[in-house]
Amino acid sequence: MKTAFFEIETWEKEHILKNGFKKEDCLFITEHLAPRHYSRLKEVTVVSPFIYSPITREILEQLPNVKMIATRSTGYDHIDLKACSERGITVCNVPTYGENTVAEHAFGLLLAVSRNIHRAYVRSLNRNYDIHGLKGMDLEDKTLGIVGGGRIGLHMARIAQGFRMRILVFDKRRDLFLEKLIGFKYTSLDELLAQSDIVSLHVPLLPDTHHMINRGTIQKMKTGAILINTARGGLVDTEALLEALDHEKLSGAGLDVLDHEQLLKEEDQLLGRKFTSEELHKLEVTQRLMKREDVIFTPHIAFYSEEALHRIIDTTLLNISEWKEGRPVNVVKIAS
Repeated sequence: MKTAFFEIETWEKEHILKNGFKKEDCLFITEHLAPRHYSRLKEVTVVSPFIYSPITREILEQLPNVKMIATRSTGYDHIDLKACSERGITVCNVPTYGENTVAEHAFGLLLAVSRNIHRAYVRSLNRNYDIHGLKGMDLEDKTLGIVGGGRIGLHMARIAQGFRMRILVFDKRRDLFLEKLIGFKYTSLDELLAQSDIVSLHVPLLPDTHHMINRGTIQKMKTGAILINTARGGLVDTEALLEALDHEKLSGAGLDVLDHEQLLKEEDQLLGRKFTSEELHKLEVTQRLMKREDVIFTPHIAFYSEEALHRIIDTTLLNISEWKEGRPVNVVKIAS
């Protein structure tokens, strides 16, 4: 059974080969999956992509022998689960690898925005030591609203306790034991938005969460609130966020993900294709957002720590090995 790994780094390749995978059974490709690779994938049984390699119905038609997809991510919105189910393809993910890793990065973004660390750094590089416009705010006694009370969201709550913040959590599922143990309060989304000084997103990108932060929900937020997003870019309507910052409805944002980050990646790599007028508009809006002083942006690196990366690749190798033995683990269930 041949396995194709996409968006793979040299250290990952070395790690894979040291852990029982034979070189002749593996195909290592540093780029994301693209049509130019189809001819090399005819005999591939397992595909292991990262988030920038979409697995659509059309792509699956070009991969006749694929029986298993092992995405090296928790999210799987880049994979057409329905098409996989119809073709009998097993999809496995990495359900947990960095609840502390992502939560720590989210809090890093929050600290940077709330204390204008990014602005101060840029000024200092230019030998400008004027502190006017750099006044920050304390996090103690502020209300943190966590949208998504899974592993990452709850670790965010644990960190916030150390800052003596008031913590609200919105999640469809509630664990009253953890609520009492960690010291937060479950609430409705509307109440969370209305009361929170900071709103941090920790939910997957699904049809019912796409653009959950939009003009309507932003209007429900506290004036001057800060938005943090380390989950998926598609949770936030970029134009609505830009308008909210322009009109000072929100005071800032810390973003590790953007709605149209793939377009930015393609533009940066100069792939040579023509962008549609809609895509050009999305690029323009996104670039306007990234240039703002009240926004700090990191290029989807919340997961990107030494320890988390090793947990990701080890879980992926486990997923592939267990599937080959007929006892698949971490299988993604298609929504009913």
